[in-house]
Amino acid sequence: MKCVIIDDEPLAVELLEDFVKKVDSLELINTFNNAIDAVSFINQNNVDLIFLDIQMPHFSGIDFLNTIEKKPLVIFTTAYSDYAVEGFNLGAVDYLVKPIPFHRFLKSVVRAQQLVSPAVTPAQMGAETTTAPEIDQDFMFVRAEYENVKLNFADILFIEGLKDYVKIYTTDNKFTLTLISLIKLENLLSSKGFARIHRSYIINIKHVKSIQKNKVLISDKRIPISESYKNAFFEKINL
Repeated sequence: MKCVIIDDEPLAVELLEDFVKKVDSLELINTFNNAIDAVSFINQNNVDLIFLDIQMPHFSGIDFLNTIEKKPLVIFTTAYSDYAVEGFNLGAVDYLVKPIPFHRFLKSVVRAQQLVSPAVTPAQMGAETTTAPEIDQDFMFVRAEYENVKLNFADILFIEGLKDYVKIYTTDNKFTLTLISLIKLENLLSSKGFARIHRSYIINIKHVKSIQKNKVLISDKRIPISESYKNAFFEKINL
């Protein structure tokens, strides 16, 4: 992927340049210390991915993104988390908050590459990686607005998919809205007592009060069971 770095901080550009060199599938074709100078280059050249700072003098990264005619994939890189929701609303692949660790950078690049070539892994990209030990934890952190929220698996009632976002409903009669796919959550939670019962729903089996032919009751919510997930769900609960 041909990429460009746009950042007014020289040290930030230097760090990203170093990160890009570690990933064989990335080719850095230019860097800019302000967004204004980058507009014509982006419009006149084939660029696949932009690492884009938001807070820059005179012309912000968001102004830049609204100005260019061509729309490459964009990963925002910023010292501020205040623009996360706006960044995702503009279709950004990811939103990295400085200081950026390499593993987080790589995760964003993999996500960008998978939009172009599904099923790409860090190893296939030629990245320098290390394997972290798996931890059998009973919680997860999800990004919600401007913070990372800790959710205990035991407190999750069910999860509802809403296109690119999901609502995670909990036992305190609240929900957390976060940008993540149901497939990713299904993979994470399937061994934690959760089950996918519908294209739009994952449930916590321990909170099921009753089961009808095509619905489950959790709290006061009746959640549909679709035919495509019914057999696997019933088998999982030995019904």
